[in-house]
Amino acid sequence: MRGSRPRKGLFLDGVGSSPEGSTVEVTGWVEEQRDLGSLIFQVLRDSRGAAQVVYDRSRIGEAIKEVRGTTLQSYVYVRGEVVRGRSRKFPVEIRASEYRLLAPARHPLPLDPSGSVPAGLDVRLDNRPLDLRNPRTAAIFRMRANFLRAAREYLRGAGFLEVNTPKIIGSAAEGGADLFELDYFGRKAYLAQSPQLYKEQLTMSLERVFEIAFYYRAEKFNTQRHLNEFTSVDVEAAMFDKRDAMDLLEGLVVEAGGSAIDESRRELEELGREPPKASRPFPVITYAQALEILRAKGLELPFGEDLRGEAVKLLAEELGGYYFIVDWPLDAKPFYIQPGEGGLSESFDLMFGELELASGGERIHERGLLEERLRAKGLNPEEFRDHLKFYDWGMPPHSGWGFGADRYLMIVAGVNNIRETVLYPRDPTRLTP
Repeated sequence: MRGSRPRKGLFLDGVGSSPEGSTVEVTGWVEEQRDLGSLIFQVLRDSRGAAQVVYDRSRIGEAIKEVRGTTLQSYVYVRGEVVRGRSRKFPVEIRASEYRLLAPARHPLPLDPSGSVPAGLDVRLDNRPLDLRNPRTAAIFRMRANFLRAAREYLRGAGFLEVNTPKIIGSAAEGGADLFELDYFGRKAYLAQSPQLYKEQLTMSLERVFEIAFYYRAEKFNTQRHLNEFTSVDVEAAMFDKRDAMDLLEGLVVEAGGSAIDESRRELEELGREPPKASRPFPVITYAQALEILRAKGLELPFGEDLRGEAVKLLAEELGGYYFIVDWPLDAKPFYIQPGEGGLSESFDLMFGELELASGGERIHERGLLEERLRAKGLNPEEFRDHLKFYDWGMPPHSGWGFGADRYLMIVAGVNNIRETVLYPRDPTRLTP
């Protein structure tokens, strides 16, 4: 019987806990099939796990012919009795009494989801839903879901309110040219690079806010750690200083990240992965100290130079793990960052090895100073008048950060390409599917 709609059954990971002799109904895709003539063994898999099914002509009659002709990755329904298993991998199995082929898989498939035949990343991304039938691939996205849930719970527990800010904006939040421009009913508009200006405004009344969302940068970098559409965890808090913001960020990694890792033990086993330990407090170095470390390693950089490429590789050799770089030169940071002493800024970056995970700091809350910094960055304060007006109405001192969730998942999952952690990544060459 093909195409009939089955009654809801249990997920396959529940078969092992079902009493022997009980009747179960399951659905899943055929991952393996062994035909021994009078018996056929199938391994079915679904989004939660796998189970072995045994087909015997004496129990299912002529339906065994349909089983025999079923192609791998076809989606099927099985009803049967839970019995003691015949293999170490499956201590219990299902002795089928009813079988339905719900959706056959046409071969050849573009890739082998079992992973027995390796496929290149581009092939996998072009066929992502099929790729997700591979347990190792699916494990990354279950971990991602666990982390985002834990991040929300952690921030709510710290008194933060989740908000949703516009992704179509009328001006650049941070200046610069890395913006996707679009036609908004005859007016020029852009896709948001970050929620920066909105979340600052919201501290005026909601005080502590966070957002987890996609943002967009029209950077042409086509590297293993850059995307044009990325997920950021952003926070902003009234009456937080730089240290408060850093403490909150440490907690996100150690507490929320630790909770998600604990919940993802099964996923980590699939990946053969033990994530690096994160314990507080993280090491803190100043930008000036970073230059001294690089100088000792033979790399001389002028003060004010950004730390990229070879510089962060050398710092990672010295520091490893999670660490903060603080007190960056003011000219290296956006206009809204609070100036410090001696041409420095009240800012920080969170690093893991050579990978930048987050950037943040104290924000300017005085309108005059903010206008001065806009002009210093070559920006026209008049273009920010709708934002600046809020600074006349009692804007509290505030601090915040943006944290790259996709990059963090690279660390936890132990993958080298950020595209592995995003379902449908967008980069300069990839727009489909």
